[in-house]
Amino acid sequence: MKTIATKNAPAAIGPYVQGNVVGNLLFASGQIPLDPATGEMVGETIEEQATQVMKNVAALLDAAGTDFDHVVKTTCFLNDMDDFAAFNEVYARSFSGHLPARSAVAVEKLPKGALVEVEVIAVIEG
Repeated sequence: MKTIATKNAPAAIGPYVQGNVVGNLLFASGQIPLDPATGEMVGETIEEQATQVMKNVAALLDAAGTDFDHVVKTTCFLNDMDDFAAFNEVYARSFSGHLPARSAVAVEKLPKGALVEVEVIAVIEG
């Protein structure tokens, strides 16, 4: 097992790592809309926060040597299911043709008051 750590994504805010590679799979921890440089929340709307979340996910994928085209499963946590359509618009921009399997659930609270969190499982080729 290899641990993924990059300064291009937010540092863990608890007892966990940004991601682990097992065999040819990346299991990335959930990302909330934190600025990697400051650790502060980015945005107040679901669109702004989802955009930062997907940037953070992209940084983890890149650090592991993969990309959105190789994501096989996502789990998306929304603070308010009324944000589902707006979240989907931002989320869809990260994928160019290949769509992963996905779960999307509403939760009562997310860390630091975030509106959205996304975790991914991706294949690493080569």
